[in-house]
Amino acid sequence: MATAAAALIARARRQIQHHFFSEDAVRPDRAVRFEPSNRIEERQFRRMLDRGTIRSTGADRYWLDVVAYDSDLRERHQRVRLALILVIIALAGVIAFPAVAVWMSRM
Repeated sequence: MATAAAALIARARRQIQHHFFSEDAVRPDRAVRFEPSNRIEERQFRRMLDRGTIRSTGADRYWLDVVAYDSDLRERHQRVRLALILVIIALAGVIAFPAVAVWMSRM
């Protein structure tokens, strides 16, 4: 279930990003309107606004701050990388523990 939710969130982020890039709305003078097509897209759009990835020029017009978007993307990738490393370390510990226990019992 969590995987499906993550996929829906990623899809919503891509749809939002695509909208702004396809409209070349990457500067304040090229701001465009955006209407989320569903609740997930609406939540992601609000999060992007809150994080400064999407900026408002007023009058319901928005633009994608490419520098902030890139920075946000790098931060998210670093968090995923750290989580994967921690999972690998935990799995290595689970695999190694029985072998260490057997080795210790033979001493």
